[in-house]
This record gives sequence, C-alpha cells and structure tokens, in this order.
Amino acid sequence: MARQQVLSGREVCRILESRGFAQVRRRGSHIVMQRKHDGRTTTVPVPDHRELRTGTLMSIIRQSGLRRTDFE
Repeated sequence: MARQQVLSGREVCRILESRGFAQVRRRGSHIVMQRKHDGRTTTVPVPDHRELRTGTLMSIIRQSGLRRTDFE
C-alpha cells in the first residue's frame, strides 16, 4: 500500500468540494464540510492547517465515505 501524501486542510476541502461537499461553517481553525446524498447527511470537520497529520487525514477519509485514491 502506497504512503499517503501530505495535504493541507484547504487542499482536502477542495477535494471534498469536487466530490459534492460544501462548506457550511467555519469556526476558528476548523472548516465544517457537509454533503447530502440519498437522504443522508455526511458532516466532516477539517482542520485548516498547513499539513494534516496522517491519522487526521485518514479519519477525514473514513468519515467522508470516499476512497483513499480520491485524495492522492
């Protein structure tokens, strides 16, 4: 399995937006992204940091329900 590249919070938000998520609010250093799909709502908080730690990025990927390859 390939190593996950380092992404910033803004880059992750751009990827999420391209997959149907929209920014619903921002508080401090966190951006809350949300997508409504098949009658369900998925909410993902994204820290607005220069570099997201690997565990944080993997958690965002898991919460979003997207594939890991979407973030490469």
